[in-house]
Amino acid sequence: MRDAHLGQIFVQQDELAHRVRALGEQISADYAGRELLLVCVLKGAVFFLSDLMRGLEVPCQVDFMAVASYGSQTETSGVVRIMKDLEEPIAGREVLIVEDIVDSGLTLQYLLRALRAREPATLEVCALLTKPERRKVELPIRYVGFEIPNRFVVGYGLDHAERFRNLPYVAALDEGRAPAEAGSRQSPT
Repeated sequence: MRDAHLGQIFVQQDELAHRVRALGEQISADYAGRELLLVCVLKGAVFFLSDLMRGLEVPCQVDFMAVASYGSQTETSGVVRIMKDLEEPIAGREVLIVEDIVDSGLTLQYLLRALRAREPATLEVCALLTKPERRKVELPIRYVGFEIPNRFVVGYGLDHAERFRNLPYVAALDEGRAPAEAGSRQSPT
């Protein structure tokens, strides 16, 4: 039985599997003969990263960053904080940021600027979901899984107050019936 807090399903489980596999093939072709460093933006992108990595046919390593700009809201505060930084230097490396969702783009813009200053050989973005109508800044997102409407979504790693990450699909959260929370977070980009 579906949770009463959930609205429309935007991306079904089989659609996710198919698109992530296709992204893996495209990335593998684009990075053939090179080693790739995947930078996963925690926590929401972990599910996407895991499935994406299994579809890559190029040598790759992974590192993690955690950034915050949502606090206890479903709208970004605009203030970005790095909560966890990379473990290894990225200078001279082929770097692909793996993000769950790009909303306003402000956090991703900050993250790109911060990582470019570390002088990687290349720096690209792979986002599972984007909300083009919410974008406040233009960003170079090389790989996109799905474009979705301007709704707060959960599932496949995305959460509301740390709930719903384990859903095998992506669905809208019915904010009028959203569960009470101590702090809700969605990827802050």
